[in-house]
Amino acid sequence: MVRQLTPRQLQERLAASGEPPVVLDVRQPWEAQICALPGSTLIPMNDVPHRLEELNKNAEIVVLCHHGVRSQRVAYYLQTLGFEKLYNLSGGIDAWSKEVDPTMAKY
Repeated sequence: MVRQLTPRQLQERLAASGEPPVVLDVRQPWEAQICALPGSTLIPMNDVPHRLEELNKNAEIVVLCHHGVRSQRVAYYLQTLGFEKLYNLSGGIDAWSKEVDPTMAKY
């Protein structure tokens, strides 16, 4: 089972001192053009298996998508490959826009 982070928990981790987690955005480029978390890494869901070398197995990774369904699948896939410090952003960027940054564009 992949651990879940709420938008507020992610906000706290990003603001904390020390190494911030890698935020892996698995949405499509057109979605990221509408809204994205600053500093996030965009690798669309279907590209993840072909771009694994871009991800550090030892890094803390928070996977996000629009509502949290695709990111949950990707996080589970990465977990099966030996990634251990994984989290899914529950509710996705939609929840982030409602709970953390209401000025963010929604779709």
